Parts: sequence; C-alpha cells; structure tokens
Amino acid sequence: MSVNSSSHHKLRARVIAPARLHMGFLDLGGSLGRRFGSIGVGVNEIATRLSMMPSDRLTAHGPGADRAIAAVNKFVSALEQDFAVEIRIEDAIPGHIGLGSGTQLELAVGMALSRLYGLDLSVRNLAPIVERGARSGIGIAVFEQGGLVVDGGRGENTVIPPVVARLEFPADWRLILVLDERDLGLHGKDEIEAFRALPVFPAKEAAHLCHLLLMKGLPALVERDIRGFGEVIAELQRSVGDYFAPAQGGRFTSAGVAKALAFLEAQGAVGIGQSSWGPTGFCLVENTTRGETLVTAARRQFAGTAGLRFLLATPRNKGADVMLERTNASREKTLRL
Repeated sequence: MSVNSSSHHKLRARVIAPARLHMGFLDLGGSLGRRFGSIGVGVNEIATRLSMMPSDRLTAHGPGADRAIAAVNKFVSALEQDFAVEIRIEDAIPGHIGLGSGTQLELAVGMALSRLYGLDLSVRNLAPIVERGARSGIGIAVFEQGGLVVDGGRGENTVIPPVVARLEFPADWRLILVLDERDLGLHGKDEIEAFRALPVFPAKEAAHLCHLLLMKGLPALVERDIRGFGEVIAELQRSVGDYFAPAQGGRFTSAGVAKALAFLEAQGAVGIGQSSWGPTGFCLVENTTRGETLVTAARRQFAGTAGLRFLLATPRNKGADVMLERTNASREKTLRL
C-alpha cells in the first residue's frame, strides 16, 4: 500500500530506531585488504522515534529536523522521486556522543519513505544513499536486525561492511551506560582528520584481537559466560582506546566517564569500554538487580560531578520497528497495516 491510494491522507509511517553501542574495531590497519571490522550491540532505552505523513510540502519538526530534511533531499535525488511529507521526530538519539544518532535518523527517514510510498527498499538499499557504512557497519546492522553484530570491515569494493556474525545477546544481561553531557566525541571533519593522522595499526595486534574475539569472546557470549565475554571486550577496548588516545586525549574521551567506569569495574562490572569516539562509556553486569545496585552506588559516588549520568540499559535483539498505520482523525483510531 502506498500514498497513491485513495486514503493517502490517512496513512502514517512510524519508525523506532535503537541506539547502538560500538564496542570496538578489529583491524584498523587493513593488512589483509579489509579495514576496520567492528563489534556492537543495540540497546532499547535510547532511540530515535519519528512519524511521517504525506503533506503538500516537505516539513520536519523536533530534534534533528534539519538532518531529516537533508536526508529526504538525498533520497529525492537518488530515487528521482519527489517526497512531500511531514516528519515529526518525537525523540532523537543525542548527536556526537557515540550512539549512532546520524545513521539511525537517516535510515529511519529512508525506511519511513519506503513504507509510505510502497517502494520496497531494504536498509542496505538506503544506507549508501545517505553515505552510511563508510567505516563501521554496526549502526546499519543494528537497525536491520539488532543483537550482537560483528561486521567484516571494508574491502576494495565494499559498499556496506558485511555482517559476518550476528548472535542473540543474553536477554538478562544489562549494560550500564555512563554519559557525560558536557562533552562530545570527535565527528565530521575532525573524525576524518583523526583517522588520517594516526599511525598504521600493527597487523600483529589486529590478528590478536580477531583471534580473541573469534575463539574466546563469541563462544563466551553463546555460553552466557559474561566474565569471559567481558574480558575480551575490555582488552579490545584497551588496545583500540590506546591507539586512539592521541586523537581523543586519552583512552577515554571524558575523564569523568573514565573515573566512573573504574569505579564500576572495582564493584564487579565487566566489559569496560567506550562507544565509538565517546564520550559515552559502558560496562556489563549479569542482571537487573546487580545493575540497579551498581547504578545506585555510582550515582551516589559521583553525585557532585556535573554532567555525569548513569543509565541501566537492556540489549535489543531485534532491528528497528517500521510500521505503516491508517489513522482516522475523526474517531482518533489507528489501524496497524
């Protein structure tokens, strides 16, 4: 069904796109011909939520409205089709804090257009149009299917990094997110320049990280061994964090987040790391009860640190929700199609 139907003014597309944690790169040197390679997971508690309806002109309202309009215009150019829609962004993943805000918003806009206009386009059709997946494919894969995802990096002819492993993340495990509202991670031209300025990543270290993930980290996840999985993520993070240290001022972008993670690790949390360029940090705990205990302790410990926030998050084992609804304004009724 598309907006060309007789009831087009009553159709609405809605998308909920989850934030993603980027848990680290595997081969920043690309000695085998594929560069980057990443591991990451989706979370439920932070998401971009938007709705889209046909309109007489292109408008957008809410956080990230300008970026949403820019994304629509890219789809207009690429698909050679005019899209006059009204976009309402209810929530947006905060930008430049390491949670994949740009990818999730632009893919949400693309999938809403596809559903509303009956275009039958996949996430992988849409991502290159908005130039997503230039380095990591984690944001695209989390939007597409959720769970714990490993991508194979970029080869010479790669359009979007291929997903080489996708596993269910244990539903009872919890992620503690440490956010620093006073800081932003590298992005845009600064991010590109940082990658350019860094030295070649040692092939021996990349081999070690890949060995570690394949023969310890992923089996530990399947066997629900949180300590074993956490040890791998922490080592991967130490290696990549130290490599990026000249560009981001240390292993972690935010000194406050670094202190908070050290505290949480001392309390028994595992899998200590920073998502992407940060400043958002994360760690793992076995269950909700343990997570709530540690979050309460951390909030008490860092009550005097301005901008530091702690959030207990659940893993998301499914991709974005993309829905087409028929609304009846006079009866205030919504029918899911």
